[in-house]
Amino acid sequence: MTSSESRRPGPAPAGRRPRDAGTVTAFTAVMVVALLAVTGLVVDGGLALTAEVKAMGQAEDAARAGAQAIDLDRLRTSGTVQLSPAAAGQAADEYLASEGATGTARATTQNVAVTVHATIHTTLLTLVGLSTLTVQADSTAHAATTGVR
Repeated sequence: MTSSESRRPGPAPAGRRPRDAGTVTAFTAVMVVALLAVTGLVVDGGLALTAEVKAMGQAEDAARAGAQAIDLDRLRTSGTVQLSPAAAGQAADEYLASEGATGTARATTQNVAVTVHATIHTTLLTLVGLSTLTVQADSTAHAATTGVR
């Protein structure tokens, strides 16, 4: 038998199993990559959800901090509850800075709106080309108008 005859595909000689020609190896390689991608979605997706919950808490707390900046002069003279927009925005920004959060605060005389952004560096999704995930959380707080005498 020549070397070219031993490599030729075809029926296996009696008593021998046919060669698979590497098809199991290709299937295994594809399945391992798919399994890593799904695992990456679970692990890195969980990290993203955790970061979003944290960002939501920071946005809510910053908005509450800003909503405490009531214009006391207006309240004393007219009995109207309004925010001091500059002080409310500053209080919200200071809270975000104290938490190490990245975000923006917008204040009016009626409410404070805060948006927090967070970027998560992925661990397993980098294998499929996704190195970061970005999450955003928004919250708005209003000045309390009940219980004021």
